[in-house]
Amino acid sequence: MFVEMKVEGLLFDPRSNMYILLLKEADGTGTLPIWIGKPEADSIALALGKVATPRPLTHDLIKNLIEGLHVRVTKIVVTEIIDNTYYALIHITNGQKETLIDSRPSDAVAIALRMLVPIFVEESILSTKSADELDEWLKNLKPEDFGNIM
Repeated sequence: MFVEMKVEGLLFDPRSNMYILLLKEADGTGTLPIWIGKPEADSIALALGKVATPRPLTHDLIKNLIEGLHVRVTKIVVTEIIDNTYYALIHITNGQKETLIDSRPSDAVAIALRMLVPIFVEESILSTKSADELDEWLKNLKPEDFGNIM
């Protein structure tokens, strides 16, 4: 079963020098933190801020390709976690056939934000481990780190 999520925000983790993509249940309180790289965080931040760039960046190019091929993204789904690595699928249809494209969750979310499609997470990976992991990270956060929250 899928749970619809919204992007709650991006946080910077100074310990790992990575960003945390924070997904929150659309109709609930569950959260899913996913550690991502800076380029993906920047792309997501641009999409959240509805910032237009002079030339298409990678996720804008993917959006343009999808639209140019006259197919559409219907949703993205974070499907599983294996060895602390999350996996996602981008659901694309031409109106007759649905194709599932393997993706990193950060790329899938960056595309979903640009294509204005829902973001889902497989219910089985919304575990207390994810919430505990975020709680632990927040407990170790220093006051100077709050300036790095997007």
